[in-house]
Amino acid sequence: MESSVKQIKNSKIPINKRRKPNLNITNIIFKGFLWIYATLSLYPIVWMFFYSFKNNDEIFVSNPFGPPTTLRFENYVSALTQYNVPKYFLNSVIVSLATVCLTIFLSTMFSYATARMRWKGQNFFRIFVSIGMFIPVQAILIPLAILVRDLNLSNKYLSLIIPYTAFNIAFSSMVLYGFLRSIPMELEEAACIDGAGIFTTFFKIILPNLKPAVATLAIFNFLQAWNEFPIALILITENSMKTLPLGLLFFQGQFTTDWGAMGAAMVIASLPTILFYIFFSNQVEKALTIGGAVKG
Repeated sequence: MESSVKQIKNSKIPINKRRKPNLNITNIIFKGFLWIYATLSLYPIVWMFFYSFKNNDEIFVSNPFGPPTTLRFENYVSALTQYNVPKYFLNSVIVSLATVCLTIFLSTMFSYATARMRWKGQNFFRIFVSIGMFIPVQAILIPLAILVRDLNLSNKYLSLIIPYTAFNIAFSSMVLYGFLRSIPMELEEAACIDGAGIFTTFFKIILPNLKPAVATLAIFNFLQAWNEFPIALILITENSMKTLPLGLLFFQGQFTTDWGAMGAAMVIASLPTILFYIFFSNQVEKALTIGGAVKG
């Protein structure tokens, strides 16, 4: 033992270099696969950004995949002036924010009533609302269009806000229900002993504990409303009320299409969702997995 220790001390090789870590081939292959997948996922965004600075000839003939040879900022000017993109952008913002606020308000109240209270039929109504997650949009487009027409809501913000809210309540209520079930009942019992009423308990005790789930659902519902196309296509016919996904259709003419301006409009339309993912990626991942959202 002493001889081996002396040999280590007398060795000219530094101690930190004597033992090389074993390379985990599986780990290297896995990381390489992730880098390849990330590159393939990000390239369409980069390609769309390049696309927005090109003309039709460069897009389809001379330079379809590479960076633009000339930065054509006139594509963005054309998208913002000739094709009324700012109006479409404002419509999408109003509809998306209103949908988020109304969905969070209704689903929070409903989830609190079914998760923390005891009343006749609570399980039935909870399951009834959850069934809404399994109803495809295409199955109710015609009845929805007739209902909107009969209520005189055609070509109004409410014609989109109400359906968007109805479709998002099911998922939001299910997530909030699971999150509320994980909150200890002792918090409400202590508040009740101190004389707090049901509304005081909800707004001052329960709601602050729901911030992680509410933030997650707010982002998820915003992305859903921002990117929605089929319902808006059926219910909105006036040009001044169209959202950004519908506004992109106006770039296609009968004989010619300004593809560069369309690319600029797509960049503008994608900017909010990209920023949401960059700054709130953790919350978006929680929104896509119910378990992560419930754990907060």
